[in-house]
Amino acid sequence: MNSKNTTFKSLYITIGFVFFVFGILKFFPSLSPAEQLAEQTINKITFGLVSGKFALFSLAIMESLLGIAFIFQLKKMVIIHFALFHMFCTFLPFIFFPELTFNSSSTSFSIVGQYIVKNIIIISVLLNLRLAYKANFKTDLVISGSD
Repeated sequence: MNSKNTTFKSLYITIGFVFFVFGILKFFPSLSPAEQLAEQTINKITFGLVSGKFALFSLAIMESLLGIAFIFQLKKMVIIHFALFHMFCTFLPFIFFPELTFNSSSTSFSIVGQYIVKNIIIISVLLNLRLAYKANFKTDLVISGSD
């Protein structure tokens, strides 16, 4: 196994671990610092159709399953795209709830805003995994097609 494969496998596993842990926390009331924000955001984007504990429970299932899929590297492109969509949604509170994401001066992030902005790191890893997967897929096609 070369170092590039080891690096990408470790990225899949660590991103999976992050999704899994944050998902599991949402199964237990008051353990997730994002609990209320997640409920409010899901309520807003579903126009009130999904709210409260059901919204949080659904998110917990989704994040936990994403984590497992990343750890075991199942359906890589599907989970990468789904995770990117999820990460996009994590930034919606900046639009819907600026009073929660910015300090009163609106020139600096609140702790909630900082919590959201750190997702840029996850997005960067996901985009790199996506590029690496596509590059490997093309290489595999070229190699297998040259027989």
